[in-house]
Amino acid sequence: MTSTAKPRTLQEIVDSVPNIAQYLYNNQTGPRIYPVVQPEYTNWRDEQRSWRETACLFDLSYHMTDLYVSGPDAFRLLERLAINSFKGFKPGRAKQMVACSPAGYVIGDVILFYLDEESFNLVGRPSVHNWVQYHAETGGYDVQLERDEWAVGDPNRRRKAFRFQVQGPNAVQILEKLNGGPLPDVKFFHMGWINIAGHQVRMLHHGMSGVAGAELIGPFEHGPEVKAAIVEAGKEFGLRQVGSRAYATNTLESGWIPSPLPAVYTGEELRAYREWLPAASYEGGGAIGGSFVSDNIEDYYLDPWELGYGSILKFDHDFIGREALEEMAKQPHRKKVTLAWNGEDVAKVFASLFGKDTPGKYIDLPLSQYATWMYDKVVNQQGETVGISTFCGYSWNERSMLSLAMLDEAYAEPGTEVTLIWGEPDGGSRKPSIEPHRQFEIRATVGPVPYAEPARQYRARLRGQ
Repeated sequence: MTSTAKPRTLQEIVDSVPNIAQYLYNNQTGPRIYPVVQPEYTNWRDEQRSWRETACLFDLSYHMTDLYVSGPDAFRLLERLAINSFKGFKPGRAKQMVACSPAGYVIGDVILFYLDEESFNLVGRPSVHNWVQYHAETGGYDVQLERDEWAVGDPNRRRKAFRFQVQGPNAVQILEKLNGGPLPDVKFFHMGWINIAGHQVRMLHHGMSGVAGAELIGPFEHGPEVKAAIVEAGKEFGLRQVGSRAYATNTLESGWIPSPLPAVYTGEELRAYREWLPAASYEGGGAIGGSFVSDNIEDYYLDPWELGYGSILKFDHDFIGREALEEMAKQPHRKKVTLAWNGEDVAKVFASLFGKDTPGKYIDLPLSQYATWMYDKVVNQQGETVGISTFCGYSWNERSMLSLAMLDEAYAEPGTEVTLIWGEPDGGSRKPSIEPHRQFEIRATVGPVPYAEPARQYRARLRGQ
């Protein structure tokens, strides 16, 4: 581009910079924030303990985007964009929908709620919402869209719906108390209705902490009354509200990687999409961070197997990316694992804060993300790169720094020792979340996904149903 005008689309950003990977690595944004919900209600250590030992309340009403899709072609549109099978998908159910590019790399994932005939809701980070909206607007589909953006920029804006989660060993007892009797018999990721504080509330059976729990959804204006009722009913069962500091660390124990880079920055097939995407979109406004650095943006793209989505990938329908994924299926793939960081090595990073030499990159607790998309290099004993570490933080329940990683199969067996490179090279990038620092090597032990034993047992029971 020869114009000095401010880029208006993602494609204009790509055209205006020498290298899009370097641009995103130095993008002037920090880590993902979780607005509105206060950082701590008590302290993040006890709040983490609550989902393992008693019960907890997550308020998810603000930090995710909702896209409501309705109309005669809604099912056909979503099926066309999902790697998941839609066979047997009916109103009253939900699924984790994963969307891929024509080249077979992951654009993102959302929770897809099948609310009613011809009526759906997508909930999560906005990368999939953008992809769905683009195809709805340009593909000749007979659908209507209603978009309710996450409240990052305007925390005082009213949302369409409240969204709470009650999780933990005592969750069912609390919900039964609120409902005034037994809960509806719904399977995992199926929905029913319960009564809370005189309001009919939609309930999704959704366990994250190793036992059955629920996500509760209703009109936003009912939220304060419903939330107050949950807090009151939970007092005798040790319920704790979870603040924004502890909230995102739950995924370290359950194993979901929430922040893959959307694979949309290259490919002529995606040019029209990039020309449609605003420059201020999630894709244009995020930042890459970590010790893994490449000038090739495609080195940051991830396939479904790496993210643990191989089991939900089904070639029983026509979808964007199918041809590429059928070829990828024949190849080896990196495997998703949990890394448990060596405590002594982590302590050395903290100790460096008190020396005269340049310290290591500050490790924030409990969530240690300092960029939108984290990519840390993982090496073997010979210093060869064998994988990428992504989402990272501290689990009080496991007494360990954990991260969710993707490793070459030869290094993915639990118990294998690898080394994570913590901190960015050459003193760090120009992101505002980066202070001058030096890199540290942190030994790590490969563990399973999910890392938490209760979560593994719960998933095994679900598979046996």
